[in-house]
Amino acid sequence: MKTTIEISMYPLNAEYIPIISEFIERLNIYQNIKIKTNATSTQIVGEYDEVMDLLKKEIKLSFKKHGKAIMVMKVLNGELDI
Repeated sequence: MKTTIEISMYPLNAEYIPIISEFIERLNIYQNIKIKTNATSTQIVGEYDEVMDLLKKEIKLSFKKHGKAIMVMKVLNGELDI
């Protein structure tokens, strides 16, 4: 089953841009998903289980590495043309 997720990251850190950029760079490593980033969020399209597994891994890594951050996600059952 395909899913489309929109995610925004808000690090609770004065130096937030490098933290967000690093998170997006790590997402772009994954081959089986489509990613589009704009000024306020990143859209991810792929198989539901794969996308959720990679987000679980990458969000946890960001929390461990950079401390507190707010992650806002919208999850759609289906594939949007991004």
